[in-house]
Amino acid sequence: MSIAQHFVAGEVGLRPDFPETENVDASPAPQATEDSNAIALSSDSVNLPWAILRAVHRASRLDGIPARARSVLAALARTVDASNPYGHIYARRELLTERSMQSERTFYRSLDDLETAGLIDRPPQRRYVQAGLFGRAYLHLTERAAIILGLAAEPIPAVQLVEAKKADSVDSSSTNVRVQQAGTAAAEAFSYRSAKVADGGIYKNLFPTSLQKRQPGQVPVDLQRLQSLGFRDFLIFKLMREAREQGKRLSDVVEATWEHLKKAKRPICYLRALLTSTADFSFQIRTRHAEQIAARAAVEDQEAAESLVREVAGQSFVDAVGERKLVVDADGLSLVVYNVEEGVARREAGQWQLRFAKALQNGQIRPAQPDDLEAFAQARCRATSSVLPAVDAPRIATEAVTENLALLKGALRRFSPALARAV
Repeated sequence: MSIAQHFVAGEVGLRPDFPETENVDASPAPQATEDSNAIALSSDSVNLPWAILRAVHRASRLDGIPARARSVLAALARTVDASNPYGHIYARRELLTERSMQSERTFYRSLDDLETAGLIDRPPQRRYVQAGLFGRAYLHLTERAAIILGLAAEPIPAVQLVEAKKADSVDSSSTNVRVQQAGTAAAEAFSYRSAKVADGGIYKNLFPTSLQKRQPGQVPVDLQRLQSLGFRDFLIFKLMREAREQGKRLSDVVEATWEHLKKAKRPICYLRALLTSTADFSFQIRTRHAEQIAARAAVEDQEAAESLVREVAGQSFVDAVGERKLVVDADGLSLVVYNVEEGVARREAGQWQLRFAKALQNGQIRPAQPDDLEAFAQARCRATSSVLPAVDAPRIATEAVTENLALLKGALRRFSPALARAV
């Protein structure tokens, strides 16, 4: 009897039968599901511009660099903007490693190879000194790489242009056209705005302008003094927002309380407490400014009055009625006033220059003419002649005089008893 079990040793019935004429794929066959007979195939639907496709093809066929460097260069060629090949390459490290199908360490070795070959530039990481933050480090294609990848036209040396002019001197018109086209070839290579490159969202998400909301701007000039008290730029802008929410301006609060704010042990807490207070700091600032303006105006008026007095020094003036005569000294430091009804002269005290200038500008007094001086002298003589001399006038001790003498004696006793006893 036979003990061979050909059904176990042979697996003919277990393998699918493919005709010899059909092309069999080496990958495993898709498993059938209940809804469909085979798994649907999918691919990337991004349409790359012709310039990017050509750059990727040239990068993958470039000789002289390792295969890993070619893969990374192809990934960079797919990511760079064709209209600006020398600009920043805004792409994450994870995206470039995925496109080049390399690990992170191999990716950095490939970048070293490309930098050694002079195909990319890796500037140092930027730092925002005022904010104390570090920015991103972007890659750049060099001119050599852009020309090799076809993203930029190769510049024509000036020597070749001169030789072309000499060789084609017979046909001058065509020579000028070719020279002009050769000179502007590099500038017009990608002057148009190309189509969106692959993964356009990368540029939108990583473009620096989209991150400016976290970058501090320029602190206003009147608030920069807060930096000397330990305030950071971010904190200053935050306090400006809090002051606006409270209906105040941080500039007014700082201006009104700066002297106290400098002496505070915890200026940040003190300033935040001021923002929540009910004080009207803007009114205080307006009042202070009005006082300063009034003080400056008073100083200017005083200076103008003193200048006017110096101009009219040594002159005499009379009022509109003719009852007073004013004489300015020759040095302009004092003013003597003569009244018609008084026999003695009086000197103005205080800021008489300002009062004198206002009276002269308003027309209350005017420069004295010879006729005015003679009329004032005659009127004074008539007024003083009717008054009795001091020796002939009777001396009567009235009640008011007695009270004044008593008060005078009491004051003398307090300050000088000996003098009071003598009196």
